[in-house]
Amino acid sequence: MSLAAARVPLLPRLMARTAAGAAVLLAAILAGVILGETPLPWETVRAAFANNLWQAGLPVDPIDQGIIWAYRVPRTLVAAACGAGLALAGVVLQALVRNALADPYLLGVSAGASTGAVAVTILGVGGGALGISGGAFLGATLAFGLVAALARAAGGGPAQMVLAGIAGSQLFNALTSFFIAKSANAEQARGIMFWLLGNLSGVRWPDVTLAVPVAVAGFLACLWHARALDAFAFGQDAAAALGIPVRRVRIVLIGAVTLMTATMVSLVGSIGFVGLVIPHAARFLVGPRHGRLVPVAAIAGAVFLIAADVASRMLIPGQVVPIGVVTALVGAPGFALILIRGRARG
Repeated sequence: MSLAAARVPLLPRLMARTAAGAAVLLAAILAGVILGETPLPWETVRAAFANNLWQAGLPVDPIDQGIIWAYRVPRTLVAAACGAGLALAGVVLQALVRNALADPYLLGVSAGASTGAVAVTILGVGGGALGISGGAFLGATLAFGLVAALARAAGGGPAQMVLAGIAGSQLFNALTSFFIAKSANAEQARGIMFWLLGNLSGVRWPDVTLAVPVAVAGFLACLWHARALDAFAFGQDAAAALGIPVRRVRIVLIGAVTLMTATMVSLVGSIGFVGLVIPHAARFLVGPRHGRLVPVAAIAGAVFLIAADVASRMLIPGQVVPIGVVTALVGAPGFALILIRGRARG
């Protein structure tokens, strides 16, 4: 059999996998819309979609229509975008720094984004010209630059990168707390602290138009550089030997990670463990090749955060639990399993 003939089945297989992934993501989105504080019948959800998308004029209670279209649909879409973006950020960082423990939360990117967003919100940094997302992006960029410089000064190894990330996270978390204590009133402080734990309650359609394009752009950038990410797993020298333009690719990928993390943090706050646990779960399913790992991690991250959002609305009747609490309750045991599995392999 020739090589060309062997490649013929690849297209149908790719289409089947794409369809399966899209079906899983669509099912998760529908579940996120149907389930919640008050579960809604599928017929009501279908009628609400038909009324808003095709002006079907089906009879739906105005309250249910508002809950579905103005509240649950944008909330679920932003949760999917955030989960995918954070999972992709974890995949990229773990490949670039060659450390299984790397993720936006651990390397200080999330903490820097939170500091930037809080500085814009409370201190008015930028004089109104700089929005919350812009402040989060600058904070995330500054945090990652500081962590990278500290890690390089300490030797530049994977372990030094994680240790520098822990130090950077503590520094920027302390700055965030200082800004809140110094300049926020009691109501602002309460709202910001709840937001920092992860909060999707205030998400609306304008947030969808920001989160979804950023997640899609980040996904395409990661998928386009999947071969380069495979090469980075063997080190920068090996990547350069394989013809990868190391400096340019690193700038593009770090920029994509920073943009995705900053955007998601500015919308929903700092959510931990998604970028750490989901990439490992995806590797367990499809292996380390990034051509498969990137799409699977994106879908798994989206489904995971949608499920966490549904749980946050249903765990305590009449009260919404911060979504960061839910992800930590699941992610902490997952992190422990990663450590135990790594020791067993060693």
